[in-house]
Amino acid sequence: MSVDGWKTVLVLGGIRSGKSEFAESLVADAPTVRYVATAAAGDPEDTEWAARLAAHRERRPGGWTTEETAADPRRLADVLAAAGPNETLLVDDLGGWVTVLLDPAHQPADDVATVAELAAAVRDTEARVVLVSPEVGLSLVPTTPLGRAFTDALGAANRAVANACDAVALVVAGQPVWLKPAAAARAVDVPAQARPAVRGATGTPPTVPEAQPSLPESPTPEAHTPLPDVLTPEAPAVPAPAAQADGTTWAAPTMALPMVATGLVIQPGMELPMPDEYAGPQAVDRLGTLDVPGAGFGALARVVGFAAATQGTPTPVPWSAVRVLLLHGDHTGGAAAGAPPGESSRLARQARAGRGTLARLAAEIGASLQVVDAPSSAPMEQEPALGAAAVESALRYGWRLAEEAADAGVQLLVLGACGAGTEAAAAAVLAATAGAEAPAVLGRVVTADGEIDDAAWMVRCAAVRDALHRTRRSPRDAKDVLAELGGGDVAVATGVLLGATARRLPVMLDGPVGLAAGMISRDLAGQARHWCLLADHGGHPAIRLAADVLGLTPLLDLRLGLGEGANALAALPLLRSVLSLAAGLPTHPRLGGPDVDEPDFTEPEPAGPGPTTTSEPDFAEPEPAGPGPTTTEPDFTEPEPAGPTGPPERDPSGRRAG
Repeated sequence: MSVDGWKTVLVLGGIRSGKSEFAESLVADAPTVRYVATAAAGDPEDTEWAARLAAHRERRPGGWTTEETAADPRRLADVLAAAGPNETLLVDDLGGWVTVLLDPAHQPADDVATVAELAAAVRDTEARVVLVSPEVGLSLVPTTPLGRAFTDALGAANRAVANACDAVALVVAGQPVWLKPAAAARAVDVPAQARPAVRGATGTPPTVPEAQPSLPESPTPEAHTPLPDVLTPEAPAVPAPAAQADGTTWAAPTMALPMVATGLVIQPGMELPMPDEYAGPQAVDRLGTLDVPGAGFGALARVVGFAAATQGTPTPVPWSAVRVLLLHGDHTGGAAAGAPPGESSRLARQARAGRGTLARLAAEIGASLQVVDAPSSAPMEQEPALGAAAVESALRYGWRLAEEAADAGVQLLVLGACGAGTEAAAAAVLAATAGAEAPAVLGRVVTADGEIDDAAWMVRCAAVRDALHRTRRSPRDAKDVLAELGGGDVAVATGVLLGATARRLPVMLDGPVGLAAGMISRDLAGQARHWCLLADHGGHPAIRLAADVLGLTPLLDLRLGLGEGANALAALPLLRSVLSLAAGLPTHPRLGGPDVDEPDFTEPEPAGPGPTTTSEPDFAEPEPAGPGPTTTEPDFTEPEPAGPTGPPERDPSGRRAG
């Protein structure tokens, strides 16, 4: 929940504004939460008030604990002061606390001093604390003395606590507006209703078009979770099998990444940026003017148009900074039938150590590699694959990954996965979002020995079928599909796509997980698919169907099976070469381009057997050539005989005559 060191947050709002729900979302990712209830029980005959309290209790997860402080208003400060650094507290709300404070039965000797004690406890607490309080200062002044005393006391308490807190939010009609710290607000390419505020490790804001709205920064529960290390694989100077056998790696982990704060409220209908609609067609038209022999770029002209649209220029450059995100999250139950136990963990460890296909290819093209551990998913045929709170956390975590990559100067993300059961989860997502049948989109199961395991394939089909039957009456909204069927890796991948779209960062998809995330992202932000590139479908039926629904035409048809992420890296050098040619080739000479090394169209004179002398003037009588050097004859002059053709005379000394 803490954001760049902010660990105490005050959430203000009017009646039914959604302030409590928003405050609860800020601590949804915490393993345990202590809910501090400040309101008195009230009149037992007041059923409406009892219903309000019951609604609050029903929203709290089962793992939360509740602590009552209504008996003594001064005890709230003691609770905050005694909380440890690993605890998370949600205080709801200060309005009830002030009500008890003004009650004659609990009236302290000095209520002003009690408010000051509370503010000091908030400022000095070691725990992460979210406090909720009603904002009544915008209404009319009450007409009763008791009403005026309450508004005055609550206003003073809100001011004191707001000064002590690191961040303050005002919730209006369900929309959070961050009031503090105002100096940290930044402009981001996100919609007003989405409210993501993105900030990098350096604090330097990205370039944002003037048409995009400026949004304040907000805290997020995931900000205290460190992102995984980024590896920089390096290819060995002389490849040798012995180097691999003795444990030599191609990569070594760099320093841990700094935390990146992205206070997010991810919801359907977000308006994120679109690629440049003019740069892409202009770049493709420009290819027809280049000095290229033959038919030109063929189907790969699409990659030039994609790069131009995402870079916003008709002359795009090759992607020099590439990062691979390898998502590692297993699915349990029938979805993982046929997967060797521990194989996905071995692949993740191998990538972290800089070994294996993915790390080697990353080293060859100079790409960085980040292995991301996604939450494990429960058996989808028996229960939801992921809890609702975990889905929100995974989405925001994926957004942070894309945000950090953009701040680090990455120009292209490659999204892959290595978890067990990912194909079945992707098939379930396609069945829920595109009406596909599981047998039609589930690829064959191949064992480690290269044999086809039809029994495991049937178990996976049955798991998808049972999961769809279990959720037949469940909503098919994006987050519901992630919770019921998609699981952790698909949720993180969806957050990556949304975060990359917000930062205008293109993503190359590779494998069923990325395509399933693309299907989910349509309901959250339809613009995300326009920032996605698909190099090869690999012959996988789920990828082919999802690509068709999303409008993504594979650039190649190599049917690579090197593993998710590795297929894209194998094709990337070819795509870079196309962009290099498109950016560096000149315009054809017939269209006004430069024409170098042109001949001067002058007929050369014959060199002859000896040194050439200056030609005689026109109409001059030529001299006999003799046996000596031949001179160049003038135009229109009949040449004279060359003299005797026999061997030359020799003088008595043996020297050649003449």
